[in-house]
Parts: sequence; structure tokens; C-alpha cells
Amino acid sequence: MGTRSMIGIENPSSGRVKAVYCHWDGYLEHNGEILEKNYNSSPKVNNLIALGDISSLRAEIGIKHEFSRLDSELPEDEYERLYGDMTTFYSRDRGEDAPYKSFESAATAVDHYQGSWCEYFYLYRYDDSLESGKWFYRTRESGRWKRVLTALKQIAKTGPAV
Repeated sequence: MGTRSMIGIENPSSGRVKAVYCHWDGYLEHNGEILEKNYNSSPKVNNLIALGDISSLRAEIGIKHEFSRLDSELPEDEYERLYGDMTTFYSRDRGEDAPYKSFESAATAVDHYQGSWCEYFYLYRYDDSLESGKWFYRTRESGRWKRVLTALKQIAKTGPAV
């Protein structure tokens, strides 16, 4: 069973959000950590979202590859060595029509993806300089956006909430 999430980027002048659905491992200790560590600039975030809905988020966007190791003739260890750090996209890697979506605001994006059973919502928001930004998250239950980095530091100190 997947822990579904939304991954989006907010336009600082219009407030519009481009977002994608991600099926697997949406919790903070996985997708949150990957986003914080590996997608920490506007070009990287925009390039990630440009490829559309995601099956599994990884540290690299990567190249087109078989959707899963079961679709490949490669041995499991070889498939993992070649593609294990690459994000798997529904459009690029499986040929589905699953583009990113554009929304008027973060609230309308969250409303939409709650209908896809997303449990976590990630949003990249620019800093005042517009040269960099920070990742924020919220859950289905909480209506408040919080910093991903702050939550990850708290988890590292106390462990995940049970």
C-alpha cells in the first residue's frame, strides 16, 4: 500500500501551484527527506514536476528506464545499480498520460489531491530573494504548512511519531 503525496511548486508572484501526484513513500522520512536533500533549487524542482506524476521519488530525476524491475530483463541487483537512485514517472517510464497539473493556489491543489487519497502535501516556496526556496509540508489532518527541515530535525531527535 502506498503513502500517497503531492509535490508542488508555488509561483511567488501569482500564487499558482504546479503539482504532481506521487504514489509511494510520501511520508516525511522518505519523500520529505529526498526533496529537502536533493531538490533544493527552483530548476531541479521545476524539472522534477515537468515530467508529471510520479510512481516513486528518488534522489535523481534520471533517464527513461523500465517502470519496474519486473518489466526488465536485467537481474534485480543490476537494475537497482543502474536505476535505483532514479525517480520513476508514469509518463516517461510507462508511457501513460499523467502530466503535472496547475492550480490557482496551494489550497486548491491540496483540495484536488485529497481526492487522490494523498496523505502528505509538499510545497516548494521561494525565499524573498527568488533565488532559492524552502520545502514545506502538511498532512491531511493538519491545515498548517510547516517546514520540512524542521520536522526532519525533530524526527532525528525524538524518532518518528507512532
